[in-house]
Amino acid sequence: MFVEAWLARAAAAGPTRPALGALTYEQLLSEARSTARRMAARGVRRGDRVGLLLGDGERFAVALHGVLLLGAIAVPVDPRAPADQVAARLQDCSLVVDGDPAQLGPEGGVGALDERHDLDATAVIVHTSGSSGAGTPVALTYGNWLWSALGSGAALGVAGDERWLCCLPLTHVGGLSILMRSVVYGTHASVHDRFDLDTVIATLRDPAGPTLVSLVPTTLTRLLDAGLREPPALRWALLGGAPAGPALLERAAAAGIPVAATYGMTEACSQIATFGVPLFCTSVQIAPSGEILVCGPTVSPDAGSVLHTGDCGELGRNGRLVVTGRIADTIITGGENVLPQEVESVLEAHPRVAEAAVHGQPDPQWGEAVVAMVVLRAPGTVTLEELEAWCRERLAPHQRPKVVRLVAALPRTDSGKLRRSARADGA
Repeated sequence: MFVEAWLARAAAAGPTRPALGALTYEQLLSEARSTARRMAARGVRRGDRVGLLLGDGERFAVALHGVLLLGAIAVPVDPRAPADQVAARLQDCSLVVDGDPAQLGPEGGVGALDERHDLDATAVIVHTSGSSGAGTPVALTYGNWLWSALGSGAALGVAGDERWLCCLPLTHVGGLSILMRSVVYGTHASVHDRFDLDTVIATLRDPAGPTLVSLVPTTLTRLLDAGLREPPALRWALLGGAPAGPALLERAAAAGIPVAATYGMTEACSQIATFGVPLFCTSVQIAPSGEILVCGPTVSPDAGSVLHTGDCGELGRNGRLVVTGRIADTIITGGENVLPQEVESVLEAHPRVAEAAVHGQPDPQWGEAVVAMVVLRAPGTVTLEELEAWCRERLAPHQRPKVVRLVAALPRTDSGKLRRSARADGA
């Protein structure tokens, strides 16, 4: 099935509407077409892979849309990643854009640029953030992106003057989906170069600031710690990338920050469920093993007809999805199963704890011992003995950490995903 090219459609409907930063849709389309022709002059053809080795911002968006107008496949890669990882992810690309797209060379002869998108064709290859650091390439089609945008819009609504702030990496699905959704909606996207606390908080405090922002629990915590309250224009802070404990959600509510908690994966083109409700035309089931299974038009062809998420979950009486943890993260101690997220929620409910991570450690007596890494809101404000007493009052004996370590920061991937068993910086 073919549909009208999103960028061309948005530019025709509202040429002077803000599209990206200071660029209007008419300007973004013009720059993307020029970039497509420059790529064509370098030999890029429909179906070829083009590496985007660029920082987050306008250049990335122009290059991305140039690739799509040419009918090629974009492969975003973080330029700050290890050199061997960058080389491996770019090895099948016929061209790599690593600077200003306008400097690619002269425009070349090319037939008509794509005025339509084939919904079955691959648009982008996104690498998962993988807690091991290696990641896996996932092919996402135009249909995946379109249904993800429609599902997100149905869940969150779409304001006529929508302004979506992106301070997530564009090389990951959470950040990239903001660019894709905005051009499908014909609304405005504002992209920051990663997360800078002062810049983001000033932007959110502006009465003409974002109506939507995408965050991970760590960045929301930093904004709350910095005193953000009642952002005047914000409709929703879309919160994903990692589980958010009840304590963090309660802090956000008390600060007047409307949070839309979301669960998603790269293989499902970002959101799977928002507010616990599966996206429009997305089906979620729980296997007898407790694993969350996902079907629907946002699921990558790479996953087959059913996406086995590797996550544990439950469907509540109201049909809302509750994610209880990763199957691989489940700790078996003394024959009992412990879900790290349950222990983390108890620790993070302590008023002096900022965040916690729990994992299993081999133990000759218990098989695995429950180990907790804890970040305090301020160093020296609580002792290990106090934390152990807190856990004794609130957790079953097999759930209580055998070891608690105070650390300065938890190990995370650049997309905010927790690396539970990695070594953290000591406090």
